[in-house]
Amino acid sequence: MNVISVDPASLSERENYKLLTGSIIPRPVAFVTTLSKEGVLNAAPFSYFNIVAANPPMVSVSVQRKQGALKDTSRNAIETGEFVVHISDESYIREINLTAASLPPVESEAAAAGLTPVASEKISVPGVAEAKIRMECVLEHALPLGGTEDHPAADLLIGKVVCFHMDERVYRDGYIDAHALRPVSRLGGSSYSKLGEMFSIDRPE
Repeated sequence: MNVISVDPASLSERENYKLLTGSIIPRPVAFVTTLSKEGVLNAAPFSYFNIVAANPPMVSVSVQRKQGALKDTSRNAIETGEFVVHISDESYIREINLTAASLPPVESEAAAAGLTPVASEKISVPGVAEAKIRMECVLEHALPLGGTEDHPAADLLIGKVVCFHMDERVYRDGYIDAHALRPVSRLGGSSYSKLGEMFSIDRPE
């Protein structure tokens, strides 16, 4: 095997982005709703997303800034201390993709995509009814990272899950049925992936 070694310091941000997003695959897609101070329901997908802990349950979403400026999701989550994370699945991925459009803060991406708001139980931010799984979160930490001190590159939002909502079709005796969920993951560029062949390997003792 011939190996190509590249120093990321010699690459542009875009070139590093392509190597990262083409290598770290598949990535689960968090569909996040937040509420502005004016009451506008913001919605956007993020593939820089994962589990942080189970005690208490926490998840992380990294929101990239635009030329150093906070995106609506980060600003709203920081100002209100709340957000909802939905698991993206095949049934509404096209609507999720529509919410990636750059709309002004006074317009709701959820409404523009034709998604249905549904009230949360423990926080003020609504979720969307189309999702088979959604998690109400309160903001534990918002960490500006990367870039420079004056212009960070991203905001890492860490949320504590205070309520899970699951379609009964995906919930099986305390576990999630992946086949019923039909999750969608992000690859490089504009490519996505469906759930493929599954296999099991027992962990060593």
